[in-house]
Formats: sequence, C-alpha cells, structure tokens
Amino acid sequence: MSTDIRIERVLSATIERVYDAWSRPELLTQWYCPNPSLDLKVQADVIVGGNYVVTMGPHVVRGSYLEVEPPHLLAFTWKWDSDSGEPSQVRVELSEAAGGTRMLLTHTALPTPEDAAGHLAGWEIELDRLAALFTAPQRDPAADRA
Repeated sequence: MSTDIRIERVLSATIERVYDAWSRPELLTQWYCPNPSLDLKVQADVIVGGNYVVTMGPHVVRGSYLEVEPPHLLAFTWKWDSDSGEPSQVRVELSEAAGGTRMLLTHTALPTPEDAAGHLAGWEIELDRLAALFTAPQRDPAADRA
C-alpha cells in the first residue's frame, strides 16, 4: 500500500468559493476537522512562506505554504505536533468543471501505509463536510434589508 493519497471530487460551487473555503480561516473552521464535536481553531497566513496552525481539540497540525496561486492551487507542508518525523505535503489543485469545481487533493510523503490510510479516512470525512458547505441554503443579504 502507498504512503500517498489522491482524492478527486467535483464540488457544486465556483472555483472562487472553493478556494475561499481552503484559504479563509473563518470558512476552514466550518469543515476542516473530521470530528465536528472537537473544538476547531484555524490560524492561517496564506502566502508563500506563510504558516498555518489548526487545533482540533487536543490535536494540532501545522505547516507552511509552499505554493499559493489563487484560485487554482494551494500546496503546504503538514506535520502533527505529536509526530517527530518529517512533514508530509498536501497539494490542492482546483479547476473549473461542468457543474462546479474539480478539486484534486494529493497528500504525499506520509510515513507509513497505515498513516496514509488514517489520513485518507480523515480527508474523506472533511471533504464531505466541505461539499456540504456548498449545498447548504445560502442566506440572501438582500432579504435581511427588506
């Protein structure tokens, strides 16, 4: 079994909305944890060389941005505070597709096949939560002024 993950999905949203969901902390806090019962905090300076810290209850993952090309690409390192090994890398590629945005997530250089399997399970749950953001009813700001 590989130590790399590859997940491809088409999300029902514009490429700008999907990119925002990956790059704005206030949106990341709505989906970026596989366990919605954990307290989720996100700090992110989304520029090349900028850092991020994601706190999911007692679990902390952090890294730095390697590539930032709005609205098409984010690449960053990934390292759990509890892990003494080298960081892995995550790459999120976005492109327009029929019905929304094609998202390709690759997570490479995970230390073991078992670790890759655990991360795959976590990403699948998180990406389900991300997709749900785009299917939830949107509030109409004009209705608030009426």
